[in-house]
Amino acid sequence: MLLEVRDLHVEFHTRDGVAKAVNGVSYQVDAGETLAILGESGCGKSVTAQAVMGILDMPPGRITGGEVLFQGRDLLKLKEEERRRVRGAGMAMIFQDALSSLNPVIPVGDQLGEMFVVHRGMSWKEARARAVELMDRVRIPAARERVRQYPHQFSGGMRQRIMIAMAIALEPALIIADEPTTALDVTVQAQVMDLLAELQREYRMGLVLITHDLGVVADVADRIAVMYAGRIVESAPVYDIYKAPAHPYTRGLLDSIPRLDQKGQELYAIRGLPPNLTRIPPGCAFHPRCPLARGLCRADEPPLFEVSATRGSACHFWRECLDG
Repeated sequence: MLLEVRDLHVEFHTRDGVAKAVNGVSYQVDAGETLAILGESGCGKSVTAQAVMGILDMPPGRITGGEVLFQGRDLLKLKEEERRRVRGAGMAMIFQDALSSLNPVIPVGDQLGEMFVVHRGMSWKEARARAVELMDRVRIPAARERVRQYPHQFSGGMRQRIMIAMAIALEPALIIADEPTTALDVTVQAQVMDLLAELQREYRMGLVLITHDLGVVADVADRIAVMYAGRIVESAPVYDIYKAPAHPYTRGLLDSIPRLDQKGQELYAIRGLPPNLTRIPPGCAFHPRCPLARGLCRADEPPLFEVSATRGSACHFWRECLDG
């Protein structure tokens, strides 16, 4: 097992109270496997990733429980210096906003090369040569000339390619991609995802893909974990999710996708809003928005029921949902 997250809890102390952002998240990723984590904004996807990477702002954030096992070691028990050695060389992260993630006053070649200077002890001359190779690898045209340019001189798609180059620079075993195609047009999205898939096959990396785009997930993921209010409410192989979701929230997300055979019809939307994380409702957190909600849902929080050997659903009435 490459990465195993066990019962992870993260909370934030705010003026309005304690926001329980992650409430017992568990998932696994093997080498060469792609796990997609889906959910609306604010459900805890990115916070989970930051906790795994060790880049969560503490305070106000605080990890209150759980384990993050990477290649058998619990990262939460390591000292900061040891965590820093894991980042970049063992696991890397691609952020959703490349322009704000890159330093605007340093050439992109120096930002790429710094990793080799710090982690590999290379000279700056050697590091810049490796930066050119990486830019070529992620298909940035005229890499030798553009290595001295600054982030603002690149398009959004090219900046995202630079972020991917930084992530793969030290050939990590795991990459976490946090909405890597946000704000890119559809054509560039496809190019970026194809590039990620190609690099993953080449290096046999595990990939955690955080997104709200179900169209992107269908083509690249092996398994899907759906999050709501800080919990994973459904986990299954990608084909099973699309064929027959076993949780009402997952069904709502799928029904919200525009379809060519429903041209002219009103788009479906899940009614209501996600809960305030400082006041998560009792029972199932989704029950105020759920068409299947009953008295049991308002009183008892459902565990992740075993639908099959490879599938789980946190819904008391998952059988009804599965039957459609």
